[in-house]
Amino acid sequence: MTINLKDRIALVTGASRGIGYFTALELAKAGAHVIACARSVGGLEELDDAVKAEGGSATLVPFDLTDMQAIDQLGGSIFERWGKLDILVANAGILGVISPIGHIEAKVFEKVMLTNVTATWRLIRSVEPLLLKSDAGRALILSSGAAHKCRPFWGAYSASKAAVEALARTWAAEQQRTALRVNSIDPGATRTAMRAQAMPGEDPNTLPHPAEVAAAILPLASPEMKETGRLFVVRENKFVDYRMPE
Repeated sequence: MTINLKDRIALVTGASRGIGYFTALELAKAGAHVIACARSVGGLEELDDAVKAEGGSATLVPFDLTDMQAIDQLGGSIFERWGKLDILVANAGILGVISPIGHIEAKVFEKVMLTNVTATWRLIRSVEPLLLKSDAGRALILSSGAAHKCRPFWGAYSASKAAVEALARTWAAEQQRTALRVNSIDPGATRTAMRAQAMPGEDPNTLPHPAEVAAAILPLASPEMKETGRLFVVRENKFVDYRMPE
């Protein structure tokens, strides 16, 4: 199925590498103008070259997502230039450490929560008015199977992703009567730098490339996609519902 995103404006965080990089590239290939955000200027410039090679266009916004004032200013800048936002891909996040909960340093735990949770909330707050100006706003919030499996030693990351999913579900419920659709995405284990940090002994060639995940995500940004408040599991290529504890 060909996805046509011509004239749509898409914001992608963590766009300098991994899933964010390839999702931004897929969006641009489909015709969207991509606002690419990340800390790495070099990675963003590589993305820009790749986007241009595909005939697409991008605006590069290098900044640290923990800079809350910069997130607020980003929303204002998008409004001044485009007046709306059609697609949000909140992808940026950090792992922290794989460690027993009681051994995690306070500054490490706090940085995971600031980057993965607080920054996501701040981003939602900043761009929600812009997404509501779109005829079919689409928000894709990257989560993880860690939000549900809660494996030993993954406490900080698991807690942060569970919180992010709660934000996404609540936001989706609040926007039921608007054209905005909000969903979480579980990409599954993917060949990324974060995965290598978490599982250094794993053969990365046994994992899907982030380009495969990006291709699966792309249809969710389409105006034709009507699902909201659900979790898209990339490995299964389907939406699943949340359940109460049994």
